[in-house]
Amino acid sequence: MRALIATTSVIAVLLSSVAPATSAAAATTSASERAAANARAAHRRDVAYRQRQECKSHQRHTANKGTALGAVSGGVIGGVLGNGLKGGLIGAGVGAVAGHEIAKKRVRC
Repeated sequence: MRALIATTSVIAVLLSSVAPATSAAAATTSASERAAANARAAHRRDVAYRQRQECKSHQRHTANKGTALGAVSGGVIGGVLGNGLKGGLIGAGVGAVAGHEIAKKRVRC
């Protein structure tokens, strides 16, 4: 009888030591899964940020080209219609602003 009680208590001790190890392995697995999920989410945010930045950079570049083109064309038209330097300067200023806004609105981000 004593051998049976001793054997039962040994089995109970062994089972209690196995159970925490199993739950610890499960906790480690879930922690690694959480870390992987966080890494994927961070990667998606980084990619989206880079794409937005590239789009904004393209929009800025296009708007700057529109400013230059608008200033030149506005200066020529203002010089012809305004008969001189004053008309050309005003035309260049108006053309630069108009060209910048038109070119900026053509790029959708």
